Amino acid sequence: MKSMTIILLFMFLSGYVPAQELKSDIWLDFEQLEDSLKVNPKPVLLYFHTDWCTYCRKMEAEVFTKPAVLELLSQNFYAVKFNAEYPDEVIFDGRIFSNQQLKTSRTPLHELAILFNGGENTFAPPLLMLFDGQFIFKNRANNYLDSKSLQSFLQSALDQN
Repeated sequence: MKSMTIILLFMFLSGYVPAQELKSDIWLDFEQLEDSLKVNPKPVLLYFHTDWCTYCRKMEAEVFTKPAVLELLSQNFYAVKFNAEYPDEVIFDGRIFSNQQLKTSRTPLHELAILFNGGENTFAPPLLMLFDGQFIFKNRANNYLDSKSLQSFLQSALDQN
């Protein structure tokens, strides 16, 4: 019991904040993104994933938990994490988007995933897209990015401004 108290006291005094707590603070949904861009425009990272994507899970466990990545995202970007197979409707940019493929496909893609993927292109997660503060497309990556690669990818958006 004493050792647990000492550990908790040390964590409190050292300013330690678990990555899990930080991670939850960076992700917005599309409705929050729209409101945020109106109030304070800044670059946007859209991250599309699926439950079955091994590389998505790896990025979430090993990349999006790195303090340097979290700091870069939280200070300079709006970050939206979206399950490409999301079953519910989403209101964005005055339109209602839904998952029209729910009853016709084993891997039903939401209209937002199809739209941002480029319509007829085959969707292959993870899909990361960068936009500027006016929500103008800047760059995309359709693959796993380690923390250094993701930081370079994000920095490219900042350098273009």
